[in-house]
Amino acid sequence: MAPLCQNQTGQDKPAGDLAWTVLDAANDLGDTATIEACRRVIDANLRGVEPATSDMAVVVAFFG
Repeated sequence: MAPLCQNQTGQDKPAGDLAWTVLDAANDLGDTATIEACRRVIDANLRGVEPATSDMAVVVAFFG
């Protein structure tokens, strides 16, 4: 399992940074499902484990 400091999203930002950005936007919009997914991704990042694929799909798709 690679830590999220590496680029695992196919995006220019590492997954942890992306999750924080999406969390900020989701908080502004009151999108509770996305907020929870971001929190789980961030928590996984802090624990050094890989986040759930479903949570990453929510985070990556937020701006798409």
